[in-house]
Amino acid sequence: MAKCKGSLSGIGGKIRPGVVHRIDKDTSGLVIIAKNDRAHIDISNQIKNREVKKTYLALVRGNIKESQATINMPIGRSTKDRKKMAVDKNGKEAITDFKVLKRYDGFTYIEINIKTGRTHQIRVHMAEIGYPIVGDEVYSNGKNPFGVKRTDVTCI
Repeated sequence: MAKCKGSLSGIGGKIRPGVVHRIDKDTSGLVIIAKNDRAHIDISNQIKNREVKKTYLALVRGNIKESQATINMPIGRSTKDRKKMAVDKNGKEAITDFKVLKRYDGFTYIEINIKTGRTHQIRVHMAEIGYPIVGDEVYSNGKNPFGVKRTDVTCI
């Protein structure tokens, strides 16, 4: 973003110029940035109308028996820890599809597609069904068998 200073969409303001879509803090992945206001509005509408397919890959702890499944559990702010999200019957609709790509001894590599975009959705859903994401210190009860640590990535 520093390289494009002054030539990005102004919709995100001075703090997040051009940022159309971002990912959770401490999560690796893509961020969508628009170079102009028209593109920003168009991409925002595509995301809002669920025309953008979001696919993620994850290694989870445990062996998932199903080859694929849909998790349809509402998510809201945790009543026990305000910094976390949780499955909550009064929360907002949250739908996550996943399919198993490969099984390992005690772990499963999965592809995830989300139908909704709730805060921490994948992390909350996978932990809720008993398969937390490897390296997720927030939703996996601090268990990190490989000592996975998130590192900052420099954009090219």
